[in-house]
Amino acid sequence: MSSTTPTPPQHSLTERRKAETRMEIARAAAGLFVRHGLRATRAEDIAQAAGIAPRTFYRYFATKEEAVVPLYAAGAQRWVAAVRAAPADASVLQALEQGVRHTLTPGVGVSASSWEWVRTLLRLAEANPSLRRVWAEVCQTSERMLGEVLAERVTGAEKGGDNVAAAPGLRFAAAVASAAVRAALEAWAEGDGPAEGPGGPAELASRNLTALRDFPWEA
Repeated sequence: MSSTTPTPPQHSLTERRKAETRMEIARAAAGLFVRHGLRATRAEDIAQAAGIAPRTFYRYFATKEEAVVPLYAAGAQRWVAAVRAAPADASVLQALEQGVRHTLTPGVGVSASSWEWVRTLLRLAEANPSLRRVWAEVCQTSERMLGEVLAERVTGAEKGGDNVAAAPGLRFAAAVASAAVRAALEAWAEGDGPAEGPGGPAELASRNLTALRDFPWEA
């Protein structure tokens, strides 16, 4: 009897292709923003660099600034996933610190060569209100996801469970932890220092997280 490999559902394949196309457009947009600046880059330029028609670009993104959302979001999702993946016996603060180390250490979460792109994109977000709004929305989404992960660790709630809504203290902790990471990234991006070492994002974020050392997680 011959065996066959199950065919993935067409819906899953379509969604995966859409996600891949979104990321290809995001990388093309980021490359143009870094090389030429935000103002000098048009949506049509991004479409050409990504090998798609302008009308296809606008099926995925309403503006050129939104085109980098997948890149911003990928970093945020890695951070939340790393916190979730921390050992079950780790404290919440240890899980947060592990997430920071995994996500913000060059060559671990993101390749070392990508960090100058990260710096430029964060600087562009600081200088441009439209891109700053995109960055802020991604950070807000990450904060909500982190709140769910903290609830899973502290209360044993399933993802999306009611305990998340019933734990305002955890929401506050997720907001502070997210702000600690965001502030570290933005502070690092303002300067010209390396992505590793005392002034790198991982070290800055870990220092910021000490503000949560005495947080009453079990309350």
